[in-house]
Amino acid sequence: MRAPLRSPLDSAMIWGATVQETSAVELAYVPTSADATGALRARMRATPAGRLQSWIILASAIVVLGAFAVSFTLPNGPDLGVTVLCLAALALCVGAYVLMPALQGRQVHRMVAPQGEFRAVVDDIGVRLTSRDSETMHRWPMISRYTETDALYVLMTPDKYGVGIVVLPKRGVTEPADVDRLRNILDQNATRV
Repeated sequence: MRAPLRSPLDSAMIWGATVQETSAVELAYVPTSADATGALRARMRATPAGRLQSWIILASAIVVLGAFAVSFTLPNGPDLGVTVLCLAALALCVGAYVLMPALQGRQVHRMVAPQGEFRAVVDDIGVRLTSRDSETMHRWPMISRYTETDALYVLMTPDKYGVGIVVLPKRGVTEPADVDRLRNILDQNATRV
């Protein structure tokens, strides 16, 4: 005898077999500049291209510091022009590492802020995002990797640059337990990096 289904999201018995529960997690949030900045920083740490960029900036800063130190060992003492050039280059390296994600995050936020509240539904099919003027469906092959921060889940495209990202702020869930449920869905359908 067939048992009636209570809901498509509930587990049920059909012809004696248990159907696995396939519940979705819903989020509702207003994007912030901090979300965008955090997502860009997380992508930088999680992708090969982002890590390479970080190493290049770090190596440049080390070279500049080396040149700065060498200028103090010259017989005539440090040259004012070399000192100013080294300090400017060092400031540029620090700015590129610290400020660039913040500036890019503000630009991204300015683009999405007029959309108001976003709603996301995450399930075994993928992620559906809805805002005032758009509705987008990302299936798992398109966003096959993710990383987690204290405040966000950042889903990324499979290319080495992680060009496409989907940002899911943890504050958008209705219940604290949904953060873990969301992580479980991500673990089943995407690779954590």
